[in-house]
Amino acid sequence: MELLIALAIGTLTGSGVWLLLRPRTYQVVIGLALLSYAVNLFIFSMGRLRVNAPPVLDGSLPVDPAAYTDPLPQALVLTAIVIGFATTALFLVVLIVSRGLTGTDHVDGRESDR
Repeated sequence: MELLIALAIGTLTGSGVWLLLRPRTYQVVIGLALLSYAVNLFIFSMGRLRVNAPPVLDGSLPVDPAAYTDPLPQALVLTAIVIGFATTALFLVVLIVSRGLTGTDHVDGRESDR
């Protein structure tokens, strides 16, 4: 499972960086989204991959920290997902306005002469 998570993080990061280097603004936005997904997956995996482990302590039983999972990475990832969605929506609005004003979706506002 750890190898699968590491491969997924690496693939998302590599694809995101590759798209960030593209000349079109839509590709840059998608690259940023992929990078944020990679970071979310990395933060989530730092909370240890556990199956059937509750994230909240039960006050009636003696506390054994090894029997629980860390809830902080889950809360951070949930917050990052919401912020990432809002940021992507803002980037797309800026992309549409920029396309309307300049007539192109090139990152620097002009087409290359290749």
